[in-house]
Amino acid sequence: MAERTKRKGSFVKQAAILATAGILVRFLGFIYRVPLTNMIGDQGNGIYSAGYYIYTFLLILSSAGLPAAISKMVSERIAVKQYRNAHRVFQGALIVSGSLGLLFAVLLGVFGQQVANWANAPESYYCILTLSPTIFIVAVMSAYRGYFQGMNTMVPTAISQIVEQVFNAFFSVYLAYVFLSFGVKAGQKNIPMGAAGGTAGTGIGAFAGLLVVMFSYFLIRPTIVKKVRRCQQPFEESYTDTAKQLLKTAWPIIAGTAVFSITNLIDMNMVTRILESTGFSHSEAMDLYGQLSGKYVTLTTLPVSISTALATAALPSIAASAKLKEFKQVRRKMNLTFRISMIISVPAAVGIGVLGGPIIHMLFPMASDGGALLTVGSISILFLALCQTATGILQGIGHIKVPVVGAILGAITKVLLNYLLIGIPELNVLGAVLSTTGCYFVAAVFDVIMLTRITKVKFDMMGTLLKPVAGSIVMGIAALASYHVINMIYPSNTIATLLSIVFAMGIYGMVMLLIGGITEEDLNSLPMGRKVIHILRRFRML
Repeated sequence: MAERTKRKGSFVKQAAILATAGILVRFLGFIYRVPLTNMIGDQGNGIYSAGYYIYTFLLILSSAGLPAAISKMVSERIAVKQYRNAHRVFQGALIVSGSLGLLFAVLLGVFGQQVANWANAPESYYCILTLSPTIFIVAVMSAYRGYFQGMNTMVPTAISQIVEQVFNAFFSVYLAYVFLSFGVKAGQKNIPMGAAGGTAGTGIGAFAGLLVVMFSYFLIRPTIVKKVRRCQQPFEESYTDTAKQLLKTAWPIIAGTAVFSITNLIDMNMVTRILESTGFSHSEAMDLYGQLSGKYVTLTTLPVSISTALATAALPSIAASAKLKEFKQVRRKMNLTFRISMIISVPAAVGIGVLGGPIIHMLFPMASDGGALLTVGSISILFLALCQTATGILQGIGHIKVPVVGAILGAITKVLLNYLLIGIPELNVLGAVLSTTGCYFVAAVFDVIMLTRITKVKFDMMGTLLKPVAGSIVMGIAALASYHVINMIYPSNTIATLLSIVFAMGIYGMVMLLIGGITEEDLNSLPMGRKVIHILRRFRML
């Protein structure tokens, strides 16, 4: 019983660490994307995103599925005290991910111009060129991060993510500023080179993150070696068998993630080409695509990053419980992860929806178009959070092929809706936003239904969805009303937006406490949760 309680506390603590890092990383990401967007504009965002999505797709093929696969395999072996086999998983992963990363880095560097032309964004060639070596760096780093997560130690991953983003933020803005004046007259901007400066910062940040995880491994290596030498296990896995099992475990995760990444590539290609076929110039199409990718996608994925962090942190813990056949613990961790995910994602969707325009004007005063995209598409936050949380749990319990099917169904939905909606003149780029929402809705519904059938765990509709929705509706009304009142008293969009967000968050928290939508277990799972519990108890609110 004591051991189980200890593991429960460890799961909560590690989830909180990774969630905190996720929040900080996304916040830092926002900090640098704001001045970057104001410098390079919507067209620069479109060029930046075109190169970045191509890089992301190849990154997924080389390494994106490996941290989850490594984490799962390592945690399963450590759960039964097979420390030598767990370390062999890491060593095999390092070889596999490094080789794949190097291969795709070379291919992207050599064929970058052809890829940029295929994407209907030839201006993104320099972005692709600066991102190519980053694939190898991140591939190697993914093996270290997966190993640490499998050992239920999220601190090295969290620190490396923060360091990576700090370096990324600084050098992306600095290099974009420097490259903007490259080869043009004073007062003019070289937008493609400015966008390339932004992507160059990504590689520098990744290298800094790699140094952190390698140093962390160097520090704990003596302890690992000692455990490996003392380990008495019934058999020793060969590197070949480990590599085969790693790829077998990773490929469905890679496939599921790659489908959504392919969807982004298709979206990029379809949006610009369809817009151009309906009368928009290439420059205008890139502007609209920049609003879609640089503002809508960036802002709506912020709250989802917290859900992703929780799902990632839950994976090794759920995998270990499933391996030990602790089915009650699996169910408890599933319900807790879903509940926290929705407590965060539902109000974020409502808040971003009602304050979409003011938020865009506050963040991007030099490029303030695109507020309607947030208002129309904010609901996708809810469906994406559900999808990613369910995916993390399905991977943890060994059903890694199910999310692949959900992702394919979502991708098909998106392509069909793109053809139907983007060509409508009144919708244009809003059609891509609606198709994204449809994509995530289909994938989320499929994943959640399959998860409930597989686990026989009844989905807590009231606690997971209905209570957050009720609290968010009240919050949304309060946010909109307070924004207009504050703006009338003191006409400042920035002040009115910030104050209304803070006020709305307070209202949401109070309503959720009153209707029992937030429990003590939920708060314990959040960063600074125990301090919040202490404060609430003092005021007799919990």
